[in-house]
Amino acid sequence: MNIGLIAHDAKKKLMQNFCIAYRGILSKHDLYATGTTGRLIEEVTNLTVYKYLAGHLGGEQQLAAQIEQNQIDLFIFLRDPLTPKSHEPDVNKAIRLCDMHNIPLATNLATAEVLIRSLDKGGLEFREMIRQ
Repeated sequence: MNIGLIAHDAKKKLMQNFCIAYRGILSKHDLYATGTTGRLIEEVTNLTVYKYLAGHLGGEQQLAAQIEQNQIDLFIFLRDPLTPKSHEPDVNKAIRLCDMHNIPLATNLATAEVLIRSLDKGGLEFREMIRQ
């Protein structure tokens, strides 16, 4: 399955720790991330991550385009709700597209853990049928 990963600056360390904790599950899937987040994940996990541009340089738009084409099966976006971003419309577009294409979305650690554990137990197999 294709997993999209984005983390705002204040959540990048949390994303790294999440990926370390769930490295075994993530290693079985294709990972896509904005540039800085992807690089930081690779540094601590040795996982292969397809990296787009940095989020503020258009990486969130690139990932949103992949979501729009229904090519992402699970999207984990650890966002910082306390700090507004200048590229917030791009973020909201990705979230809206997940809703349109029935792509499971986590915006916090608790939901990310539920989704990744469900993925490991086969709970997201419906995505393979939707994608075809």
